[in-house]
Amino acid sequence: MSTWTTGKRPITIAILAMGGEGGGVLADWIVAVGEEAGYYAQSTSVAGVAQRTGATVYYVELYPGEEPGPGSVRHEPVMSLFPTPGEVDIVIASELMEAGRAIQRGFATPDRTTLIASTNRVYSMDEKLALGDGRIDSNALLEAAHRAARKLIAADFMQLALEAGSVISASLFGALAGSGQLPFAREAFEDAIRASGKGVDASLRAFAAGFNAAQQPAPRPTPAPVATPGVGGGPVPVTISRRRPVDPAEEAAEAVERRRQELAVSDPASLVGPRLQPHASRITAEFPVPARSMLLHGAVRTAVYQGPAYTDRYLDRVARVAVHEREGSDARLTTEAARHVALWMCYQDTIQVAQQKIRRRRLDGVRAEAKAAPGQLMNVREYLHPQVEEIADTLPTRLGRWVAGSAWFGKLVGRLTRNGIVVNTTGAIGYTLLWAMAMFRPLRPRSLRFGREQEAIEAWLEKVTAVAPADYDLACEILECQRVLKGYGETHHHGQESFGLLMAAVDGLVGRPDAGATLASLRAAALADEDGSALRSDLARVAGPVLVEAG
Repeated sequence: MSTWTTGKRPITIAILAMGGEGGGVLADWIVAVGEEAGYYAQSTSVAGVAQRTGATVYYVELYPGEEPGPGSVRHEPVMSLFPTPGEVDIVIASELMEAGRAIQRGFATPDRTTLIASTNRVYSMDEKLALGDGRIDSNALLEAAHRAARKLIAADFMQLALEAGSVISASLFGALAGSGQLPFAREAFEDAIRASGKGVDASLRAFAAGFNAAQQPAPRPTPAPVATPGVGGGPVPVTISRRRPVDPAEEAAEAVERRRQELAVSDPASLVGPRLQPHASRITAEFPVPARSMLLHGAVRTAVYQGPAYTDRYLDRVARVAVHEREGSDARLTTEAARHVALWMCYQDTIQVAQQKIRRRRLDGVRAEAKAAPGQLMNVREYLHPQVEEIADTLPTRLGRWVAGSAWFGKLVGRLTRNGIVVNTTGAIGYTLLWAMAMFRPLRPRSLRFGREQEAIEAWLEKVTAVAPADYDLACEILECQRVLKGYGETHHHGQESFGLLMAAVDGLVGRPDAGATLASLRAAALADEDGSALRSDLARVAGPVLVEAG
């Protein structure tokens, strides 16, 4: 008796995509192409939220539509509902981490699988929640993709889709057609898009871009370049080599950025407005060349945060550290001071949050991301959950202390905000509320938290300047300890605890030849988890339990 499996097997395709990326549409297109060619086709989907909300595996099987042989007991093949590790012919991943997830689950194997992966990144929740830099190295993911696939097709299919005015499913569909792994002509794929009747022209443009990208060799990991870091963080640790011609507009933008970096070193005054001209001139006259770009970022940031007078205080503080700079060095001490003093001085409070949420650039960015047409109405809703501490910190010092200690006020706030507050930023009432909060900026220096933060900054810098003459590297590491102070609420509270432990540890490290390296390892432990258990464990090992208890 002949069977459907004699010498034959279906073509198996797994698609890993996130919500809103059109993974289901891509699966439907593949089914449509197969059925039009006379194939049996089956499509299923399995939602999964372990990696990130909305990640879904779509699974398609295609079987040639031949009549069963004489004596067969079935008239149609039996197909699987789920992908089986080691049995997948084609894996399509909408993002590099999703490609890694497919490899981890055994869907991509070097003896069988064609892996089509987009090199763009959408950071997972674990990466976003990390206190430090929790990003997975994209170079490592790309290396794993090369090893795990029989054939790798990789490009930034998200960018290709955006340039075409479409979504990534269309460019990935083009890459599938261009891979040559399915026995169908290009026209059959394009006909499936036309038959869908939605966004046809844009989808066909993205399809063509993906098809062409599939003809190019997959990129190889490249070493990260040494970039000039911004105040908000260090250089991006990942660079994926290009596989397509550089867009002239993109090339021009890169040239402008290079020129801006040059001017930041040679002529900072040319990059700022009239109010910051004196500060830019001071940066040129008083500070080492390698630190000027970072100082210019810090000057702009502190001026936007509180005004030019606050920028004067910022430069005064960095200057106190810069006097201990080593001759002929790369000015690491001054650069780290420029970065971390600016970050701490521009701590995030309710005034800052309100100011950022109503910025025109931010609202324009949301409109562009949502692809809202000119004249089309758009609503932006903010989900806020204010705490008593945040309210007290914004108030004048005496009133803030009373509010923070008032049980009655705490109960009132808890009752009003227990379910959170929704504010429509694009509505008259919501925008006015946030605007009014942002207008409290001139009163910030009188607030409870402002005084507390300034005292803490001064104590931190006193420790840096006391250590710097004898141990330059340790002084640099003390500056970098500011990295543990981030977020708000419980996250910020835990960060303050960890920072206090690190500063207490400094006193016991002074004079040790490995003091800088030891503090760096302790800081890494502080960033490893939120509750500080890793830091306390390392402190007990490095400095003994007495220091941990003292902290």
